[in-house]
Amino acid sequence: MNLPNSLTTARMVLIIPFVIIMLNATGNGKYLALAIFIIASLTDMLDGQIARKRNLVTNFGKFMDPLADKLLVSAAMICLVSIGRLPAWIVIIIISREFAISGFRLIASDNGIVIAAGWWGKCKTVCQMFMIIFLIADFGGIFTVVEQILIWAALILTIISLVDYIWKNRQVLSMQS
Repeated sequence: MNLPNSLTTARMVLIIPFVIIMLNATGNGKYLALAIFIIASLTDMLDGQIARKRNLVTNFGKFMDPLADKLLVSAAMICLVSIGRLPAWIVIIIISREFAISGFRLIASDNGIVIAAGWWGKCKTVCQMFMIIFLIADFGGIFTVVEQILIWAALILTIISLVDYIWKNRQVLSMQS
C-alpha cells in the first residue's frame, strides 16, 4: 500500500478513537478528541498532495479518500449532535447531500466516468472541518458567533455544492445502466 493510501486508511482508523473519546470526554478530554480530528483532517490534505506529486493516484485512493472524508466529518457531526452542540436537522441535510453525491458518483462510475471534486465541494469540506473544530473546542464568548457563522456557512456551501455538482454533471442523470 502506498503512502497516500496508508494516510487515507489511517484517517478511517482514527475515527474510532475520535468517537470514543468525543462521546466520553470530560473536562479537557475534548481537546484530545480535537487533536485526533485535526490530525485526521490533515491526512486528507496530505494524501492528495502526495498522490498527485509522486504520481501515486490509485483507484483505491479515488474511491476511499472521499469516503474517508465523509465518514470522518459525519462521525464528528453525529457526535456533536449527541452532545448538543449541533442541530440534528443540519446534520441530516449535510449527510443527505453526501449520500446523494456518492450515489451520483456510483452511477457515473458504472458508466466509465470519474467525477473529480469541484471547487464548491472542496470549500464545503474545509468549512465543515473548521466548523467541527470550533464546535469541539467550544471556546465560548465571541467564538459562539463564529460557530454560528460556520454552521450556516457549512449548510449553505453544502447546498450550493450539491446544486453545482448535479448541474455540472447532469448528463449522468440521463445515463442508462
